[in-house]
Parts: sequence; structure tokens; C-alpha cells
Amino acid sequence: MVLEQIKKLTYIINSVILFLVFALMGFFWISGARVLVWFSIPTAGVYLLGYYLIRKENLDLYVRLVYGWLTLYMSLATICLGYSFGFHLYSMSMIPIIFYTEYMAYQLKTRSISTTGYCALVIAAYLITTGYSLSASPVYETDSRIAAVFWITNSLAVLGFVTFYSRIMVKMIIASDKQLTDRANVDRLTRLYNRHYMMERLKEAYEDSASYSIAMIDIDNFKGINDKYGHSAGDEVLKKVAEAMTETCPGSVVSRWGGEEFLILTKDPAGTADGAAGEYGADSVDAPSLIEKLREKVSKMVIEFEGQKIAVTLTAGIEKKSPDLTVDRWIDAADEKLYFGKNNGKNRVVT
Repeated sequence: MVLEQIKKLTYIINSVILFLVFALMGFFWISGARVLVWFSIPTAGVYLLGYYLIRKENLDLYVRLVYGWLTLYMSLATICLGYSFGFHLYSMSMIPIIFYTEYMAYQLKTRSISTTGYCALVIAAYLITTGYSLSASPVYETDSRIAAVFWITNSLAVLGFVTFYSRIMVKMIIASDKQLTDRANVDRLTRLYNRHYMMERLKEAYEDSASYSIAMIDIDNFKGINDKYGHSAGDEVLKKVAEAMTETCPGSVVSRWGGEEFLILTKDPAGTADGAAGEYGADSVDAPSLIEKLREKVSKMVIEFEGQKIAVTLTAGIEKKSPDLTVDRWIDAADEKLYFGKNNGKNRVVT
């Protein structure tokens, strides 16, 4: 998916630059800048070759060839037409593009260009060409009004490139941050929150003045399910039970605590007197009723896996938050009630 997105973006950029090359070729012809007209022909060829390189996914060579040639092209245009046309400004738009290509190489697992070295080359080209233009007359003299139009057009184009690439880079950073957060807080198998995330939420709930309850839940006879049907079947059971939890407890924080154990944090009705829905939902119900509803739902489920039908039940222990309990002791209290239920018939909710 990443490769296709990069290819699509590269196609668009290549097309925009190729269009500009042909448009500028026409202007150079009208202005009598024959050197630039002839130089535009191999330039167009480079970008036409770029389509082939993109299609073949040879983006490493594409970057070196196309952006290197663009730097040369803009430098020559600055020397021939002068500083006042603004072609040197494209050097500024090259720098964010260079760093984007480093990300592109990372995603595609290909060799990256030397971003520092290439930036130094672009800066050097900028200083040399602008320095020459300021100290010497341009090769081709043109109307100052035309130069002003080009300055504005080139400035807008460069600002557009910089804005476009800056927006892409920020979106990539945000997407990467979300992905890292997801990996840190979400269990891969069940897509529930993991123990680390739940501990943070328990600490927040403990410090909150509202009333909360936790339910420690265990799948009954899970080892027997793994032994009889296989570990893949056990994974399927975990996923189906997790789905049932998220469906039954949409306003609660649901986590996989470890193995076949789950922990659910609920906000008690007494804690929602202000009527605010928040994360815990507008229709709050007391924890025993909610977890009993979940237990009944799971007990009626028949999980099918590779032609086998697997029956599942849950046992849960519920403990309300109390100022006499630390977070760890709060969890231990729910765990003790869970194991009381496990040792006294299973498939039950202990409060």
C-alpha cells in the first residue's frame, strides 16, 4: 500500500514538472533563448524516462536522475535569464523533496541518497548561480515586465511545492505516531487495549472523584480448549470473546490483561450525575448487570472454527473503587473474587 501511494505521488509530481518543462520551452523559444530551448529537449526526455523508472519501481535511480537534472536545469535558467526571473527559488523547494525521498527509501527498503550531501549541492548551486546573476548581466535580455510575471509565477510554484511537501511530511509524522501508539497500547490478536494501557487508565480512574468498578474476567477451561482444538482455535476463541466484550460494553475500557484474562473498567451510574456521556457512554449501567449480560451473551455463543463448534463460558470478579485500596490492591481484590468464582462452579459473576 505504501509503495502504491509513493508511486502515485511520484507520477503526479513528474507530470507537473514535465508540463512546466514544455511550457517553459515555448517561452524560451519566443524569448530567443536558444540554449535553454535545446537544453529543454533532453530535460523533457529525462522526465519521460522518469515514467518508466516509476513503473519499474526503480525509484532510487529516479530520484538521483530527475532531481539532479532539475537542479542543473534551474541553475542554467538562472544564469541565462538572470536573478529577476526567480528560477533560483526552485532550489528551496528541492530541500523538503530531498528529505521526503529519504523517507521513501526507508519505506521501500532501498538505498537512500545522501540528504546532507545533496542539500549542500543544491545550496552551492543556488549561491553560485545567484551570485553570478547579481554580478553579471544575463545571457539573454528580456522585458522586465515578463521577468516580474515569472518571478511571481515561480514564487507561487515554489511556495506551493513547499506547502504540499510540508503537509505530506506532517501527515506522515501523525500517521507514524498513531501507529506507534497503537502498537504500544493495543493487543495485536484481540485488538483490545493491552495491560500497559489499562494500568494508565486505572491510575486515572483512581485519582478521579467519580465511582468506578473493574471486572477481572477469565475464559473457563481455556487450556482444555487449546488442548482439544489447538492453539489456533484458542486464538479464535479469544478474538470472538473480545468482540463480544466490545459489543456489550461500548462505554467501558476493555483490555486483554494477559493470556485468557481480561479486565474491564466501567464508570458506575453514581459517577455520571452530571449527565455527561464521555467515554463511558450515556446509558451507564452498574457493573454487575453489565458483566452478567456479557456472561450470558458468551455462554450462548457457539464459536465455529475449521468445522468444529466450541462452547465458551466466562467467570468474572467485580470490585468497586475504594479509597482504602491502592490500584494494585483494587486489581487483586477483583482477581480474588474471580478465583473464588473459578473454584466454585465457574460461569458466574462474583461481586
